Amino acid sequence: MPIIIIKNVKKSSTVFDKATGLIGKKTAFPFFLETRFGIHTFFLGFPIDIVILDGKNTVVDNAENLMPNRLFFWNPKYKKVLELPVGSIKRYKINLGDIIHLG
Repeated sequence: MPIIIIKNVKKSSTVFDKATGLIGKKTAFPFFLETRFGIHTFFLGFPIDIVILDGKNTVVDNAENLMPNRLFFWNPKYKKVLELPVGSIKRYKINLGDIIHLG
């Protein structure tokens, strides 16, 4: 299992941050939040990559090139979500079972 370091991750610090994520931003950047109810890309102006992590930051699910106006759901026992610029999963070679360190 490779360990992948993602730098400059902004972590949601308010309910507003969690509710909006990257909505309203001009470009994507690494953004971390916790939720168990899935995410949406309504009102997002660009596609993103999504990585779902377990309690030990192991990748358990992901979505590449999630286009605007889409929904993405995963097993609700996992709550850690990493929103990334499109192409990040390929660039970092992120696979299921990899461990992600957030910097």
